[in-house]
Amino acid sequence: MEKLIEGFAQFRKVTYPTKERLFKKLASGQAPHTLIITCADSRVVPEYFTSSDPGEIFVVRNVGNIVPPYAQFVGGVSAAIEYAVVVLGVKDIVVCGHSDCGAMKATLKPGSTEGMPAVTSWLQHAQIARHVFEENYDEGDERSKLLALTEENVIAQLDHLRTHPSVAARLASNRLRIHGWVFDIESADIHVYDAENRCFRTIEVEEGTEAADETVVAGNGRATAPRASALQAPIRKGDAR
Repeated sequence: MEKLIEGFAQFRKVTYPTKERLFKKLASGQAPHTLIITCADSRVVPEYFTSSDPGEIFVVRNVGNIVPPYAQFVGGVSAAIEYAVVVLGVKDIVVCGHSDCGAMKATLKPGSTEGMPAVTSWLQHAQIARHVFEENYDEGDERSKLLALTEENVIAQLDHLRTHPSVAARLASNRLRIHGWVFDIESADIHVYDAENRCFRTIEVEEGTEAADETVVAGNGRATAPRASALQAPIRKGDAR
C-alpha cells in the first residue's frame, strides 16, 4: 500500500500538473475512440504500450481476454461492450492477448485450475481455442505451443464478439471495425491478426518515426503488415510454411 501512496504523490506532484487541462475536460465526459479487451495480467497495460492519454481508450480487462458468446453469458464484459459501442460510439474494438499468458497455460492444462472453480468455469470460453489447437497443430516446444493457443484464443474471442447484437449491427453497416492483437511482453511487438490469410503479422515501426509502417484494415478483423510474427507457432497440419 505504501508503494501505491508514493505513486499517487508522484502523480499529483509531477504528472497531474502537466495534464491538468485534460483532466478538467474529462471531468464532464469521455469520448474514447477504441475499446480494448485485454487480459488482467499486471504486465499488460494497453494505455502504456499505445501511448494513450486518459479518455482515449476504453479498457476491459479479465482473465484470458475473454469475450463470452452473447447467448451464453451476459455479464460485465457484455455490458461493457454494449456501453462502449452504443453509448460511447467507439469506432474500433481490439481483442488483445499476450505472451506468457497464465490463462492460456491453464487452458492447455485444465487440471491446473483445480480448487479454483470460478477460473475453471470462466476459461470454458477459451475451450474452442484449445480444440482448434489440438486438432490443427503439430507438436512444438512449450513456448511455441503457448503462442499458438494464445493466437487461436484471440481468433475465437473475435468470433464471440460478433455474436453481440450491438457489435453485429455496426459491423454490418461499417460503423465499427474489430481487430485481434497479441502483445509480446519481451520484445514489445504487437502481432495483428490477418483474417484473409489466417495468420498474425507484426506491426513494423521504423526507427525515428512515430507511426507504424502498416495500415490496419479491420472491418472483418483483417490487417496487413510487412512481416510475419517473429516467434513462429507450431506448423498447422497441412500448412506449407
